[in-house]
Amino acid sequence: MGAGGRMPTSVSKGQGMENEVKHGPCEKPPFTVGQLKRAIPPHCFERSLIRSSSYLLRDLFFVFVFYYVATSYFHLLPYPFNYAAWPIYWGFQGCVLTGIWVLGHECGHHAFSDYQLVDDIVGLIIHTALLVPYFSWKISHRRHHSNTGSLEREEVFAPKPKAEVQWYLKHLNNPPGRAIILLNTLLLGWPLYVAFNVAGRRYDRFASHFDPYSPIFSASERHLIYITDASIYATIFILYRAAAAKGLTWLICVYGVPLVIVNALLVLVTYLQHTHPVLPHYDNSEWDWLRGALVTVDRDYGIFNEVFHHITDTHVAHHLFSKIPQYHAMEVTKAIKPILGEYYQFDGTPFLKALWREARECVYVDRDEGDPKRGVYWYGNKF
Repeated sequence: MGAGGRMPTSVSKGQGMENEVKHGPCEKPPFTVGQLKRAIPPHCFERSLIRSSSYLLRDLFFVFVFYYVATSYFHLLPYPFNYAAWPIYWGFQGCVLTGIWVLGHECGHHAFSDYQLVDDIVGLIIHTALLVPYFSWKISHRRHHSNTGSLEREEVFAPKPKAEVQWYLKHLNNPPGRAIILLNTLLLGWPLYVAFNVAGRRYDRFASHFDPYSPIFSASERHLIYITDASIYATIFILYRAAAAKGLTWLICVYGVPLVIVNALLVLVTYLQHTHPVLPHYDNSEWDWLRGALVTVDRDYGIFNEVFHHITDTHVAHHLFSKIPQYHAMEVTKAIKPILGEYYQFDGTPFLKALWREARECVYVDRDEGDPKRGVYWYGNKF
């Protein structure tokens, strides 16, 4: 791994090679948030509406170009190229729309501009266009940042203790089973989470991002959920009218499949940001905000780092200073890495390979066998 991080070491076991991964640090860090903040150049905390908007306009330009080419020229191609061109469009459009999703995420953190109202209007438009419940997600995502690494209060992708793993998962702890779980997670994980809180924090009653009375929200936040729901309903109506005018096949090809790719990439990126064998998790006896914020890992997605506005390779810095704009995140990461030392985790493993490895190695969390009474938990996969 990168500066201060820990790289898995390959060791021979039987006929194959498996990764033996050392645990990352879990003690209280020898630095404070204030020390990290002082190491960051002051201009990195400055937000520019003009600069943020330029990234949005750039992405929207590519969305329009891909749409125009697909709808204007694909039908002119000879068979079978007129069909083969569509998966290329889906991949390119899905990736660029994921970048736009990230800019909506910036708005949710008030990192897009100095104006909260502007951020919320832009974020609401961006996310609603992608069928994301903006204010609902903004509230639950804020809780994710407040409780990262906590077994009791983490809002999403909270790992299950070994004793609570469902019986059927033990029978899926094999290559075909992992493939089924990953496919289901990537295709359905996001809509199931926002609609039914699947893989989310445990609440004492039904929780949904579309329910103003969900336990996710306080009474003072209910009006924001009504606004969110009304915006989603309006978008669905617009899509219905588009399908009526252009046809359902047109809507699926132009919008539906890219949206599925956006949702899959969102789940993939989020999962890999917070799932790695080196990362600890804490119960209430050990958790504190700073250690929890460091339960994340930067990844290298190659050219997609730029397409996704570096939410992939600067996520450690983002969890420490979430209001810093994405265009300063690389500079911030470089500034704080010497202070973070071994608490900074980076893994340059190709992301698809890493996804398979984490699905294999990170099935549940359990206390360290050498210190079973302590409230620090590590990933495992042995039943």
